[in-house]
Amino acid sequence: MESQTFGKEDRIRKRQDYLRIYEQGVRSHSARFTIITCRNQSGIRRLGTTVSKKAGNAVQRNRIKRLLREFFRLNKSRLPASQDIVIIAKRGILPLTYRDVCTELESRLIRRADV
Repeated sequence: MESQTFGKEDRIRKRQDYLRIYEQGVRSHSARFTIITCRNQSGIRRLGTTVSKKAGNAVQRNRIKRLLREFFRLNKSRLPASQDIVIIAKRGILPLTYRDVCTELESRLIRRADV
C-alpha cells in the first residue's frame, strides 16, 4: 500500500516546473477549478495549487489549498502515475466543503486514471 503522506517529493515547487506545465499541459475545466495535467520524467505524482487573491482573503485561500492537498493525499494512489497536476481555483468558489472538492475533482482526475 502506498504512503498517504504529502511530502516534498509530492509537491511542485519550482517556478520553471509551473511554467512548463502551463505551456505543455492539458487543461480541463470544471465549475470551480481549472486542472492542468502534464507527464513528468520523475515517475512521481505531483500536485501544485494556485489560488489568486480574487478567490478571497488569506484565510479563505489557505483553506482552499488545504482541501486540495487533502484530496490529493487521500487519493494519490488512484491518480495517474508520472503526472504533474496543477489545480487553479476560480474566483467566487466559496463556501467550499471537502465533499464539494471530492465530487468535482474525482469526476475530472480519477475518471481519467480508471480508463
